Amino acid sequence: MHALDVLGDPVRRRVLELLAEGEQSAGAVTAVVREEFGISQPAVSQHLRVLRENGFATVRAEGARRLYAVDPTRLREVDQWLNRFRRFWEQRLDALGTELARGARARRTTSPPPAGDPQADPQEDT
Repeated sequence: MHALDVLGDPVRRRVLELLAEGEQSAGAVTAVVREEFGISQPAVSQHLRVLRENGFATVRAEGARRLYAVDPTRLREVDQWLNRFRRFWEQRLDALGTELARGARARRTTSPPPAGDPQADPQEDT
């Protein structure tokens, strides 16, 4: 399965978000996903299996519990694939930053002095 097919599912993206917070038990992941998406425990287990089999998550046994964690390998592959497109949003973000800085400078040079400043009200001295 292509990495973007795996990540295209909102439930799997949410599971990865939960795992990004740190290692989680299958039960903890299931509880959150069932609450948010209204799906069954077997359905959540299927999503965990897809993530594990496609290299996005790891699992380890701790007694009867199964603990899941993010496996960054496939995420790096996705990042490398996205890298060719990054320039499209980085250029826009750079331009936005420049415009915000320009606007902030303009506000500082055109805004009146703060209230209580002797220069703010020249009639105060009379």
